[in-house]
Amino acid sequence: MSSKTILFLIAAYFGLLILISYFTGKKSDNDTFFNANKQAPWYIVAFGMIGASLSGVTFISVPGWVEASQFSYMQVVLGYIVGYIVIGTVLLPLYYKLNLTSIYTYLEQRFGKYSYKTGASFFLISRIVIASFRLYLVANVLQTILFNDLGITFWQTVCITVLLIWVYTFRSGMKTIIWTDTLQTLFMLIAIGVTIYFVSSDLGIQNGNLLSYVLDNDLSKTFFFDDYKSGNYFWKQFISGAFIAIVMTGLDQDNMQKNLSCKSLKEAKKNMFWFTIVLTIVNFLVLSLGLLLTVYAEQHGIDAHKDNLFPILAKNHLGFGILAFFILGLIAAAYSSADSALTSLTTSFSIDILDIEKKYSIDKQVSTRKKIHILISVILILTIITFKYLIRDESVIAKLFVFAGYTYGPLLGLYAFGLFTKFQIKDKWVPIIAILSPISSYFISMNSYKWFGFEFGFFVLILNGLLTYLGLILIRRKQH
Repeated sequence: MSSKTILFLIAAYFGLLILISYFTGKKSDNDTFFNANKQAPWYIVAFGMIGASLSGVTFISVPGWVEASQFSYMQVVLGYIVGYIVIGTVLLPLYYKLNLTSIYTYLEQRFGKYSYKTGASFFLISRIVIASFRLYLVANVLQTILFNDLGITFWQTVCITVLLIWVYTFRSGMKTIIWTDTLQTLFMLIAIGVTIYFVSSDLGIQNGNLLSYVLDNDLSKTFFFDDYKSGNYFWKQFISGAFIAIVMTGLDQDNMQKNLSCKSLKEAKKNMFWFTIVLTIVNFLVLSLGLLLTVYAEQHGIDAHKDNLFPILAKNHLGFGILAFFILGLIAAAYSSADSALTSLTTSFSIDILDIEKKYSIDKQVSTRKKIHILISVILILTIITFKYLIRDESVIAKLFVFAGYTYGPLLGLYAFGLFTKFQIKDKWVPIIAILSPISSYFISMNSYKWFGFEFGFFVLILNGLLTYLGLILIRRKQH
């Protein structure tokens, strides 16, 4: 496929997103930007959240993970189900009861200003790094398959990427994203399905035998109960998956902002129920795709591994059609998470850090929000370019979850303490606890194998949350 053809595909795709933005952006205000005026149909939200939750990292990294880790990632996905049940039964009712725009205002009502600002700050750090991680991976692939041939440098690729997101989100934010994410999820699922169909056909697998072929292959081993010390031990990954879902969806403004755009709590719960079922199935399909691609590469003697597996095969070995669907699927997966990240970061910074709803007039709120939207875009660009010089590991997704364990841990501890105790705390000490907990978790995690022969892996999230919880106990106020 020529560079001009790829460029045409990308241009046509973004033209469609901008067209959606135009139609959804009429008569928009801050409520439209922040929560789509609370009029979003739940089934549209649920379908769109699939693409945003998977992201370009999952689209590329999970298939490349199968060779080394088999289907062990499904243990984490099964844990997600438990986490989503907690979100639907505990967190969503709380958020709707308090009528929140930013979920971190709960912390101010429960503990005070310092807890509120701390929680929002940890979200901002987490989401900036994670969104940048995801966009970095996609920009890198686009650089390899397209922009190098056009003489465009990496930093220019990143600027173009973020600028395109800004263009179709700056007017209506969440209202636009709910619809663009639906389109992007559809493109991503089509890309996965088409690739599975053609690769399985090339391997001589009949359609009716595809599931049995996947399940009978050694690479599809899912459950690991043998060594409780290892990183892929079932209960370690299952429990970690539950907590990852709680913090990266339920305690994350990005994902909850979509849930809070539904018309009612009842509809938001429907959204979470169907989202959970479909996401579990889609993750299994992505792993199955990884298995087929790994077998294909082995049979044809192709040197393609980890995050390079899918891109190399799509570009050089699977033909024009698969490459076209790969590019569309990759862009769809990447932008469905990046656009909502940009919107949620703008929302949180506007409401949680600058308090624009309390301090400014309506007109000043809108103009300030637009400036923040540009500022966050610039920060994302600078962070992605920085990653270019820092990241050397080819498999990004594992590092993504480990990083999340350090930044989301304090949020987990704060919300757990707020929901499951009645204690008040010395609010001014919260930032110190929230900083010391990740540092202590890192020190323990780095030495745990030497001390105990135990690898924390994703479990560091729980350790971090526990240390935060214990720290809050130490600074609780005495009951009178």
